Amino acid sequence: MNTPINGNELMELGFPQGQIIGIALKINSKRNGFNREQMMAHFKQVLETPENYIDDAIFSKLAVAFIEKANEKPEDFIQLNPNPNAFSAYGLDQIEDGARKQMEVAMQLPVTVAGALMPDAHQGYGLPIGGVLATKNAIIPYGVGVDIGCRMALSVYDIPEAFYYDNEDKFKRELIAHTKFGAGHGFHGQSKSDHSVLESPLFAEHSFIKNLKDKAWSQLGSSGGGNHFVEFGIMEFAEADEILNIPKGKYVALLTHSGSRGFGATVAGHYTKIAKDVCKLPEVARNLAYLDLNTDLGQEYWIAMNLAGDYASACHEIIHTKMERALGATVLAKVENHHNFAWKEIWNNEEVIVHRKGATPAGKGVMGIIPGSMTAPGFLVRGKGEENAINSASHGAGRQMSRTKAIQNITQTEMKTILKDHGVTLIGAGLDEAPMAYKDIHQVMAAQQELVDVVAKFTPKLVRMADDGSRED
Repeated sequence: MNTPINGNELMELGFPQGQIIGIALKINSKRNGFNREQMMAHFKQVLETPENYIDDAIFSKLAVAFIEKANEKPEDFIQLNPNPNAFSAYGLDQIEDGARKQMEVAMQLPVTVAGALMPDAHQGYGLPIGGVLATKNAIIPYGVGVDIGCRMALSVYDIPEAFYYDNEDKFKRELIAHTKFGAGHGFHGQSKSDHSVLESPLFAEHSFIKNLKDKAWSQLGSSGGGNHFVEFGIMEFAEADEILNIPKGKYVALLTHSGSRGFGATVAGHYTKIAKDVCKLPEVARNLAYLDLNTDLGQEYWIAMNLAGDYASACHEIIHTKMERALGATVLAKVENHHNFAWKEIWNNEEVIVHRKGATPAGKGVMGIIPGSMTAPGFLVRGKGEENAINSASHGAGRQMSRTKAIQNITQTEMKTILKDHGVTLIGAGLDEAPMAYKDIHQVMAAQQELVDVVAKFTPKLVRMADDGSRED
């Protein structure tokens, strides 16, 4: 047996959670001529006598990490609040313990003002996905997330439902022609898109961003891996919506989900590392390291985050514009909302920084799109402005299986059967994105009735996703 060593096995050896396990797993990925048993034996020896490995060509970094950790003192770290405020939670009985525990830790940060957990929540890095955290003048890079400004964008066309079924081949052709997917993938040469976001002076002035313009340009108008998608579906307005000025009926619509691509991921990685270097939190809270917005570093990240959000929006705008032209359609309504971001907002009469990691803004009257899965409906919603939820709602159904578990437990036959049963055509996507890997969107929506009103229902029909199993959200 030569299966990969995992973090749980290292913890059973006595390794502490956190950075040390990451170092060990990176060493293990190279194996360096050792089989599994030999590597585990070495890890045990480094744990017990790290001083013997300080000069070792393979294990020295791990040994130094153990020695440094052994010499850490409580006074070296920022102290967590032992009596934090409670956080609001919606659909708590459907939320895994790991996400709840992460939220409990986030509430202990000395900068935390309030928190809420959405019904699609599941465990992430630092703040759980589906976690909302309001802080006082502090920004948490991992509270924003790796895919900065990831968003949903919707175009409702003046195309009746019947036209879609009569012209499925045309919709499929245009979907393939005007989208590109996958982590690291982008456009080259004359196929590159252009957008005013690339004219931002930050690409010349910002000390870190100025090196990322070529990456941003090459991936402009493309979509990421993992759960990112571009799909056609049927949008049903059971009643006319006077605010959007759309009559009752069923319309063809385009829904997209993606973020700031490699540009945003690079920004996130850079400033997360900086935050961990300057904000020394105990191991349990290490991934919640924050930057003070009164510092140059805090302002640097804030500016970079906002540009990444603008860039993500530009990617969606390009896709929707291409599709509108290709179809020769009139757009009746456009709605866009983002998550994996931080906003300056007023909460309980004070200005706070609201982090929504995998959560949708749902202030009073604010429009949003909450998708289900490739076979489950999504919903166009209008926020109710619930203060206990920090004006937020879920950003989707949320996973009930990890990607690894989904690949191990779902077969291609099962996935093809459910797609056929729901009349969905799929281009790309691996088993990690199978519909069964997600929670029941109807249960999620039932748990947040006090947060949003449903305006219309979106039923997916033609879905394109990356087929490389990559992840950027």
